[in-house]
Amino acid sequence: MSLLSNQIESVLFVSGKAIEEKFLKEKLGAGDKEFSSAITELLTKYSGDSGIHLLQFNKKLQFATNPNYAKEVEAVLNPIKEKELTNAMLETLAIIAYKQPVTRIEVEEIRSVDCTYSVQNLVRLGLVECVGRKDTIGKPLLFATTDEFLKRFSISDVKDLPDYETLLDKLQQLSSDTHVEVVEKTMFDNVEEVPDFLAGEDVKKVE
Repeated sequence: MSLLSNQIESVLFVSGKAIEEKFLKEKLGAGDKEFSSAITELLTKYSGDSGIHLLQFNKKLQFATNPNYAKEVEAVLNPIKEKELTNAMLETLAIIAYKQPVTRIEVEEIRSVDCTYSVQNLVRLGLVECVGRKDTIGKPLLFATTDEFLKRFSISDVKDLPDYETLLDKLQQLSSDTHVEVVEKTMFDNVEEVPDFLAGEDVKKVE
């Protein structure tokens, strides 16, 4: 391991949060080639069966536990269980990821069901965020995925997203691997009241 690799390793360990690669490079006075080589070393070290993995997403770096050991970690530390992601929420998330930025109504036109509940909970879980309003009648909110989405599902950049079906399969598989319960609750899509952050939008039910 190079000196720079060890320095980056120390910074990421102490931080516990995602740090922009550009910021790290500047503060550590590293050149592009040297920095890239150091990250490659760390990615090799913190991968596979290692208990700690180095996540690289949206030009940021962060240490995280290996999802393969989530069950064992939970057994020892008994953390608060992750909130479930329903199949309806996963489908909505995949559409938003693939079509972003996109309005809730545009998602509903694809899914043919009211997605208010799913969008509300994806925002609450930090996987989706409002990024503005569409310049059209009613100025509906536009939604896009967050860094948390990239981190949770081990995706480096939204530009690397596969086609919709492949992405949906990936989300469902990774949710299962990390012990996030996936269940059907589509009935809530049709009965949930419009949340505060969607106030003012025309709630359109797709026939």
